[in-house]
Amino acid sequence: MGLAQEFLQGFEPEAATTRRLLERVPEPLDWRPHAKSMSLRDLATHLSNLPSWTVLTVARDAFDLAPVGAPPPRAVPVQSVAEALANFDANIEKARKAVTAASDERLTAPWALLVGGVEKFRMPRIAVLRSMVLHHMIHHRAQLGIYLRLNDVPLPSVYGPTADERI
Repeated sequence: MGLAQEFLQGFEPEAATTRRLLERVPEPLDWRPHAKSMSLRDLATHLSNLPSWTVLTVARDAFDLAPVGAPPPRAVPVQSVAEALANFDANIEKARKAVTAASDERLTAPWALLVGGVEKFRMPRIAVLRSMVLHHMIHHRAQLGIYLRLNDVPLPSVYGPTADERI
């Protein structure tokens, strides 16, 4: 089994679980648990766009979060749960295609994250996909679970039963 297939075996079920939580986001999206916290809109936008980092990582050798002389890239905030789901689904499909088309050689080649032209880290693409895409998605999905609980939204099963859903 190649690296792409191995990655997708973990990515696919996590993406499906993330989508189940995104489906339950209540509207309006302006709620936030604390002034320093992301709003539901910000979190749904971030989660729906995280899979797009897969394409970026496979296609480019580096990415600058704050390019010198240019505004930092920013995702367009979603205006509804339906928009977040459509964005997530499209990004998952593009991610799946990018990874499937990538050779093991491409996935083990180095990739760098820059901030203002300064390299912050360099690691193999497959490690970036696991940490900056998959684990990052799981982290923010857990954050979304807390937001949902605070809004009395029933939580779906993630890795096992919840107080709301017994699988």
